[in-house]
Amino acid sequence: MSSYAVFLRGVNVGGVTIKMADLKEALKSRPFSGVKTLLASGNVVLSSDLSPVGVKDQFEGCLREAFGYDAWVVVLGADRVGELVAACPYPADDTSTHTYLTLGSDAVVLAELYAAGSALDGTELTRLGPEALAWLAPAGGTLDSPFSKLSSKPKYKASTTTRNLRTMVKVRDAAALL
Repeated sequence: MSSYAVFLRGVNVGGVTIKMADLKEALKSRPFSGVKTLLASGNVVLSSDLSPVGVKDQFEGCLREAFGYDAWVVVLGADRVGELVAACPYPADDTSTHTYLTLGSDAVVLAELYAAGSALDGTELTRLGPEALAWLAPAGGTLDSPFSKLSSKPKYKASTTTRNLRTMVKVRDAAALL
């Protein structure tokens, strides 16, 4: 059995509201065990005999059936979450900046996002691997930052999601306990 972290895109924003207790209940019908939800922004750790693609398919199907919306998730092995956190070259949040990781389920789309983001003036961006980018945003101005605006475009919606480094650390720690 493998341990995974599942990151939901667009939960509890833009009209899609899912209580984490309801999500956990819905997931009982799927081939997962040890399901834990973290925070209200759609972070789940679980164990399964399925491959990452199988977890993604089952999870998205559950969300579509139980909550009636076109759902997308990014699935990473628990060990990989730890590797990404360790590889992040940016500091923990301070008074002037916040560190984010944009996670992707499609390496080609993430490579395109990285290329486009790298061309933006004033954007601090690092490729952590085929499934993740790390970037800095000014404290209090994340949504207005050039990279945030770029990454929120509809063409990235089905395959990317963003979490701050603090959340990634919490997910890493919870996944390690599975």
